[in-house]
Amino acid sequence: MRPAFSSWYDFFAMGGYGFYVWLAVCFTLGSLMILVAHTAWQRRQLLKSVRQHQARERRIRAAKMKQAASQAAGE
Repeated sequence: MRPAFSSWYDFFAMGGYGFYVWLAVCFTLGSLMILVAHTAWQRRQLLKSVRQHQARERRIRAAKMKQAASQAAGE
């Protein structure tokens, strides 16, 4: 098996198309990193929203129970 490139310079030069090849690689990797970061941020926001909703539901339930208890004590 023969290597495709005889030196590191040839590898990075890519037969004269190195600039375009490595630019494409950088844009692809950059886009993927942005996608991963955005997905992680969105996940954190969604979990935060769910926690806030659950806390609100607990507060509403506690207020209803307190109101029912005060009405029962008043009767």
